[in-house]
Amino acid sequence: MLNGILVYTREDASKNEDYIEWMLSEAEKNGMKLDFKYREDLFIGVEDGRPYVRDLAGQNILPNFAIVRCVDPIFTRQLEILGVKTFNSAVVSELCNDKAKTHQVASMLGIPMADTVYLSDKQIPKYELPYVVKNRNGRSGNEVFLIEDAEQFTPSKNQIGQKLATKGKDVRVFVIGKEIIGAIQRTSDVDFRANFSLGGKADKYILSETETQIVAKLINTFEFGFVGIDFVYGENGAPLLNEIEDVVGSRTLSKVTELNTVGLYLKFIKKTLLGK
Repeated sequence: MLNGILVYTREDASKNEDYIEWMLSEAEKNGMKLDFKYREDLFIGVEDGRPYVRDLAGQNILPNFAIVRCVDPIFTRQLEILGVKTFNSAVVSELCNDKAKTHQVASMLGIPMADTVYLSDKQIPKYELPYVVKNRNGRSGNEVFLIEDAEQFTPSKNQIGQKLATKGKDVRVFVIGKEIIGAIQRTSDVDFRANFSLGGKADKYILSETETQIVAKLINTFEFGFVGIDFVYGENGAPLLNEIEDVVGSRTLSKVTELNTVGLYLKFIKKTLLGK
């Protein structure tokens, strides 16, 4: 039997109890043993020149695979050094959880994006107001600010500035491995961000040929496990890559399509591990 661990921080686990139960249930249905772990209870390091992952009791943790649902590329890399297959990988985690790195790589692939400046400490974007400032490591629409008055903006480290795209509208594309499993359009009448968690609404969405081609370029470049690829839209309606979500949730997609997204993910993991 395939033996795996599902890893969350305590804070994130408290917000995702139903999703965790869903994952554990689907793993059991697929004949996989999946143990839940808090990241805070796992220690990583090197002893006598050898890397380790240990629990609070000092027992070595060495599963066949790990579903890492926390933003911690160093932890994920440690598992990989020990030969554990990770979903998502450390490379994907590092890329997707840093918006500047995401945009750097996308620019190398010729993917269209909003004009973006990677801000150093104390720098202010030289864009016409209004513009958007984001924390490079922010998630779920948090630490994203619409700057309409230059005096509102207090620069800090780890930020990017962007020209404003169409307000209150974005599209999230859900990808498992090399397959697009679905997409939703999120809209909001109450916020310039369209995130469902911030009051937006979501509907099933059919991708255009251009959007499909952009996603395919990313899929063919990276070994994704389960990610969300987000588009915003320019004044002419053209899609612009906004971000790639590593620890992506999929309850909204399941609601509007009735897809068992977690079941599909566990089947993908099993097939990847067994090679069939």
